[in-house]
Amino acid sequence: MSSTAPTLAERLTPRERTLILLALSLGGFAIGTSEFAAMGLMLEISRGLGIGETQVGHLISAYAIGVVVGAPVLAFAGAGYARRTLLLGLMGFYAVGNLANALAPNYTTMLLARFVAGLPHGAYFGVAMLVAAAISPPGQRGKAVSKVLLGLSIAILVGNPLTTWLGQQLSWRTAFALVSVLAIATVAMIARYLLPDPDEVRTSPMRELRAFNRTQVWMALAIGSVGFAGMFCVFTYLAPTLVQVTGIRESWMPVAVGIFGVGAIIGNVAGGWLVDRFQFRAAPIVLLWSVVVLMLFPLAANAVWSVVPVIVAVGTMGALAAVLQTRLMDVAGEAQTLAAASNHAAFNTANALGPWLGGMAIGAGFSPAVTGYVGAATAVGGLLLWGVAVLVERQGRAQNVACEQR
Repeated sequence: MSSTAPTLAERLTPRERTLILLALSLGGFAIGTSEFAAMGLMLEISRGLGIGETQVGHLISAYAIGVVVGAPVLAFAGAGYARRTLLLGLMGFYAVGNLANALAPNYTTMLLARFVAGLPHGAYFGVAMLVAAAISPPGQRGKAVSKVLLGLSIAILVGNPLTTWLGQQLSWRTAFALVSVLAIATVAMIARYLLPDPDEVRTSPMRELRAFNRTQVWMALAIGSVGFAGMFCVFTYLAPTLVQVTGIRESWMPVAVGIFGVGAIIGNVAGGWLVDRFQFRAAPIVLLWSVVVLMLFPLAANAVWSVVPVIVAVGTMGALAAVLQTRLMDVAGEAQTLAAASNHAAFNTANALGPWLGGMAIGAGFSPAVTGYVGAATAVGGLLLWGVAVLVERQGRAQNVACEQR
């Protein structure tokens, strides 16, 4: 009689599984806190480094470009390593990068440090999602992956308001130093609770690369890169908008960031609900909602009572992440690792594009609230790309049917 060796998921107790997911989620919390810290502390960084608000927008874009570059490169380069080893290396790298942010003496070094800190972002999430799926029973894999992403959502709700408040009370450098500590804690927890898996199947880098080169994969990434830019455009310049247009004090910025975080969590839940019911057709629903919300933002920015619900609504645009992540899982084939990492690269392309476009509009003399109109234009662009993706997919199916009938 032959017996099948138990899988990693079967060998773990519920407590061990929970601790591993907690460690992975803590890494997501650290990354989310760092990614959005400069947005909440735009005015403090501007004064601290003696630079303009548009240059702080460039710092945000530098981090995003680091994610775009690092996600596919590190996911490809690390495909031959054990996932545990890769996670430890990526999060250790993240700790060093954010410490460099905290110690940067001037704009040039800060620009470089933000780029370096962004490099491991996407690859960490890609590998962490695979680990979360591997340690969980088949019927609970989706829930496990969502718990890793929950760290990112909680960072928007709790981590960013906290770092914004600490940055205002102490120094903006405190925010990045705190992220470095969180990254080190993540390394310690992963090393302690995620044991080496001798049965782990290593991925072939070239196999993933070949599977990744599909039209629908690139279309999904393009939709995220363009369609998601509007949220980052508005959120990046939220502080100057609220201070200069709405007329609130800077001390209220942690509350504003927390309000945005509430919307992000709502969007995360709504995105999963929409995907379950509409699959890829959920994308135009989210994008149309984004256009409406972003068009309302400049009008709502004139008063506190109207801007608060719109900030929540802008946060809900994060629903697009779940929609496109699921789409990539459906069309990526054997390139699951590379696709998972590249999804975050796409969103950080949006994180670079949004602040850059918003900064150009503000630099041309427009009010910071105009970022809503700029963002609405990018959402329309994402909607058009979705239409192209659907058209190309239908044409491909028609060609396959024609070939089968010959």
